[in-house]
Amino acid sequence: MSRAAEVNDKYQLFNPQAYLQNNYTHPRANFDSEDCVVPWKLRCLASSFSAGEIHGQTLLDIGSGPTLYQVISACDFFKKIVMSDYLEVNREQLRKWLQREAGAFNWSPYVKYVCGLEGKSDCWEEKEQRLRETIKEVWHCDIMQPNPLHPRVLDPVDAISTTFCLESVCPDKESLERALGNITSLLKAGGFLLMIGALDQSYYLAGEARLSVVPVDEDYVKQIVVKSGYRICVFKTYNMPADLEIGVDDVRAVFYLQAQKI
Repeated sequence: MSRAAEVNDKYQLFNPQAYLQNNYTHPRANFDSEDCVVPWKLRCLASSFSAGEIHGQTLLDIGSGPTLYQVISACDFFKKIVMSDYLEVNREQLRKWLQREAGAFNWSPYVKYVCGLEGKSDCWEEKEQRLRETIKEVWHCDIMQPNPLHPRVLDPVDAISTTFCLESVCPDKESLERALGNITSLLKAGGFLLMIGALDQSYYLAGEARLSVVPVDEDYVKQIVVKSGYRICVFKTYNMPADLEIGVDDVRAVFYLQAQKI
């Protein structure tokens, strides 16, 4: 069995509820602590959008998984957001929230936190509704394909966000770099890439699934992004503290990157 086929087989065991429990509830999602990883990610994203440079018609989120925290700030700056993922179980999780179905993950604390960063704590319900209205589509994607959205064709978008995707689903660095090129082809010149990812990680758990991760460091990430035709605008690193090492992965740190396609 090829490495790519092995990765695909293991992802068939991916449990979105377990993944959300491991990474997007307490202790990693502690909104009372500024030093916690989830608030840090939300602050990074909010800071990029509040600068006012990133806006337009369409933002495409690649490899969304079962999460949508990564586009909360974006909904005020784009007319349309397209979410995408390889796994139907993840796309179904997103649809459940969009359609207010029972069993959907509760993203309201995330929306409230982002509204607090914007000085609009009392407006979180309006923002939550705007987020639902702005997310127009939830599509299948495969970043290993030259057109990750095949058979759909989308005009080059104004911005792309991607979180914990490339290093998690690619079998090796060669395929990771190729996947980044595939994603980049969907972005218009001058558009922005917003990326969150893991540093020095080799695995993570999602229920019965133990999923391999390509270990990367800061220098490597910067190198491949520049090589793919970007100018890096922002690069931040969050070192995972001991109290958030809860046995569901071996991540050392998390990076946030904002880059503009040349």
